[in-house]
Amino acid sequence: MKANKIFIALSLLTVVGLTSCRDKFAELNQNPAAVTVAEPSYLATRAMTLFETNDYTFWFYNQPLYAKWTQMGASGAFSESTYSMPTGVNRQTAYITMLNYRNDIVKFIEANERPDAEAYAAMCGVLAIYGAIYAIDINGDIQYTEASQYRYGGPLTPAYDKVEDLYNLFVEELDEYISVFRDDTQVVVASQDIIYGGDMKKWAKMANTLKLKIAVRLYGQNASKAGQIAQSVLSNPAGYIDSMDDAFIYHKADAATGGDLAYQTGNSYSGWIASSSENVINFMVDSRDPRVRFFYYKNGFNSKVIQEFIDEGKVDDLPPFVQDNIILDEDGNFDSYILGEPWCRYYGIPIVWTMSPEYDEYLGVYFETTDRYQLAVGDAKKSYSWSSGLNEEMIRGRVDFAVPTIPGGPVIQDTEDVPWWGLYLGAGETNLYLAELRQLGAISTGSAQAYYERGVELSVKEWDYVAGKNKIPYYGTTYGYDPLEASIELKDGEIAAMLATDAVKWDGSMEKIYLQQLMNFTLMPDEMFVTARRSGYPKVGSSLLPLVDFGSKFARTAIPRRFEFTEPSPTDIMHDIRLANLKEQGFTPGTNQSGPGFTSTSVLNTERVWQDKNAPQWGEGK
Repeated sequence: MKANKIFIALSLLTVVGLTSCRDKFAELNQNPAAVTVAEPSYLATRAMTLFETNDYTFWFYNQPLYAKWTQMGASGAFSESTYSMPTGVNRQTAYITMLNYRNDIVKFIEANERPDAEAYAAMCGVLAIYGAIYAIDINGDIQYTEASQYRYGGPLTPAYDKVEDLYNLFVEELDEYISVFRDDTQVVVASQDIIYGGDMKKWAKMANTLKLKIAVRLYGQNASKAGQIAQSVLSNPAGYIDSMDDAFIYHKADAATGGDLAYQTGNSYSGWIASSSENVINFMVDSRDPRVRFFYYKNGFNSKVIQEFIDEGKVDDLPPFVQDNIILDEDGNFDSYILGEPWCRYYGIPIVWTMSPEYDEYLGVYFETTDRYQLAVGDAKKSYSWSSGLNEEMIRGRVDFAVPTIPGGPVIQDTEDVPWWGLYLGAGETNLYLAELRQLGAISTGSAQAYYERGVELSVKEWDYVAGKNKIPYYGTTYGYDPLEASIELKDGEIAAMLATDAVKWDGSMEKIYLQQLMNFTLMPDEMFVTARRSGYPKVGSSLLPLVDFGSKFARTAIPRRFEFTEPSPTDIMHDIRLANLKEQGFTPGTNQSGPGFTSTSVLNTERVWQDKNAPQWGEGK
């Protein structure tokens, strides 16, 4: 088997993976040595349906922290508690699952002499690396080369692999997978490949492109090696993701097969994820970035609602930013918007420290609005949201939407459950990485400006495509209620207009490249966090998108850069190995098993994962 060396060498086993394996043995009630596996195409399909790096628990635990630590989002005023709960979800489950399926396929191929099925193992291997990159982002060292092998006679307590070694190994593995995808003896059932429909050229491009994720993470520690990796991506005959047609965008089912499988989850995210930052929303609206309409939802103040506030003599009760954006006629009625639809409907939460003079100024307008923005007609009462939170239908497919109408007005709802589409790796991301690496001098091919402008253009188009597939509110419709309402889909000329604004126009600055990466990653919180961490943007004092420095209230050197690791339980069979690895990485284990064991989060800023050690401090963009 041509790629057998690679397939056997890599794998991962943690307590989660071990439990999974033991469960399989218990169900089979037979000798593990006699375990058989299903046909490779079925195993690969199942792996694709289970693949997910941003699942419900990730959005519940990690996203609120990532968004607030980077100030790319907010859920209210900031305080010490914003930074004092650095406990998130371990990111290992996603790639463990993929490795388990890959190993099962490898064993099938060996037992049945089916080298023509290697592509299925390579698919699972590529997905495993994608997930493993995210696990390394937070955990640093992970178990990989000795892991996920116990059911096949491997170690019960696999060793940890170092970040640098893993990055090098991933590149080697991806090159092996590319060679498999380019082997015309491979036999793939197109209908079983729910990502690329059996198109091995696209799988090869995806595998090649993944190396750019590694290159930008490695750059701070080894710029030369990062450049070599990136240059090899450009020279590889497999090509890379450079068009929306090749992007890693897919959904898992067309119907509710397997419960919530088609919809990502049935659980609501609304109310507790970090939503919009005023600074971010203003940056996007000022630069006429169409993605603000795909990532965030419109607030509740359409022209008919505004007119009802006027009719009830409550014009002064409108949010001040709404008042500032409307023109009244000579009779004091609503005439028009200054900014215009749909841009006038997007507002974010201010980045302000609680119990400070600024907080007092914002308190009634932004943070205590339960009874403030209400209308009542007879017994009918309605409240209206002033802010623009993350658009939940871009995260999951089971969301009901109601058009904001005045009390006593019509009920206009969209209750369709739409199978969820997700963007995992696109041409926008790819070209923005290339713009970064070219401008840094890490690669010599192409124009940084061309990569940058193409990256922005493709990012907007990809997110517009995903928004359309997810049928988010106001996409392609105004619902016929407010005659001034505007639909939100991408319009002709908008990308060119965006690229011409002062905030986006190419000028060679690294800040603009990183800010566009951050915008692209709004709904990919891990990438958003890692990009802000490795680049130091948003930057304090920026005229484009500033990071707010809270000064003496809370030091930026105390903002976490990773999660806490508590000391392993003495009964954990991995106790000694895990504890030794934490110490080897320079991490002080926490002692509180039910929560953070540190009295200060500064340790989570100074004790960094390997790839983060040379990165700038928060807000000190390089």
